[in-house]
Amino acid sequence: MPLLTHYYQKLFAFCALLLTIIGIVFVYSASTYWSAIHYEGQTPFYIKQMIYFVIACLVFVMIIKGPALTEKKLFMLYLFSLLLLVLVLIPGIGIWRNGSRSWIGIGPLTLQPAELVKITTLLYLSARLSKVKSFEKVVKLEHFIIIFLPVILIMLQPDFGSVFILVVTAFIVLFIAKYPIKLYIFLMLAGGAGLIGLIISAPYRLERIKSFLDPWSDPLGSGFQAVQSLMAIGPAGLFGHGFLQSRQKYLYLPEPQNDFIFSIILEEMGFVGGGVILVLFATLFYCGYTLAIRAYGLEQFYMISALTTMLVLQTCLNIGVVIGLLPVTGVTLPFISYGGTSLIVIWITVALIIKINYAET
Repeated sequence: MPLLTHYYQKLFAFCALLLTIIGIVFVYSASTYWSAIHYEGQTPFYIKQMIYFVIACLVFVMIIKGPALTEKKLFMLYLFSLLLLVLVLIPGIGIWRNGSRSWIGIGPLTLQPAELVKITTLLYLSARLSKVKSFEKVVKLEHFIIIFLPVILIMLQPDFGSVFILVVTAFIVLFIAKYPIKLYIFLMLAGGAGLIGLIISAPYRLERIKSFLDPWSDPLGSGFQAVQSLMAIGPAGLFGHGFLQSRQKYLYLPEPQNDFIFSIILEEMGFVGGGVILVLFATLFYCGYTLAIRAYGLEQFYMISALTTMLVLQTCLNIGVVIGLLPVTGVTLPFISYGGTSLIVIWITVALIIKINYAET
């Protein structure tokens, strides 16, 4: 049994490593021209991504070799991440970019606290859920406070994509924890109503919905990214145009190394190349849930399930946007999209899944 668990741990880490290497390769392909035009003389994106990966590896080793996560430590990390969310809202500390104040500047580096708070919230929520033996008659208000404190702070930025991933993942964990079905249905209805309210309250979100339903109604405005993404994917065929042969990266698709990097991969590698990446993600998720099932305690099961579900939702959300199945949300593709905070936090997630599971073996 332990040997089989170690196998899934290694396969999980291997898939994460392979996806990251693929990401660096395609950040190079997608960003070279964009970087030369908009960031002449600065360090190329793929070099930065390699540096971020080295940092991510160091953090990975530190977590694996570090002490176990107790509930007290998780609570302190949760509070620290909330503090970061408060700091990001303060002018002069928080950086305004692309219509939201979601980053903190640390010298030449930037940190996106919402990425970190998703992890700390889910881990602390899982720890608290594991202390309740039955939810048939008891529903803990503290669980919803844990979820919605960071949600409120993230919405003030605003960052709708992060809120969606955090709330949906948290509700799935509540479902796994056997919250009463009636209450869960109520929460889903309330969440749906809140979602509609958020969309209506912000004109840009409503425009994204309209452009999602018919991107060609405003191909040079709100539907621009969706149209350019589909134009990249459509002609690619089975094997694509070949590595480095993307056409949409030449200033047609804005910042192609970020949220829409999967469009460039499909354009250059075609259906086959995209299929390989999907198989790697599917294997990663399978290993994650297998490690959750093999966890030795309820707390560990909740934690690994929550972190794996977060990865699944973020991946599906990004790919759904790229292929036109979902409105544009600004969510990165795990391991592959360019971004220091995104890559490091994703590898923190990988380390935690292995670390939490490793204790049982």
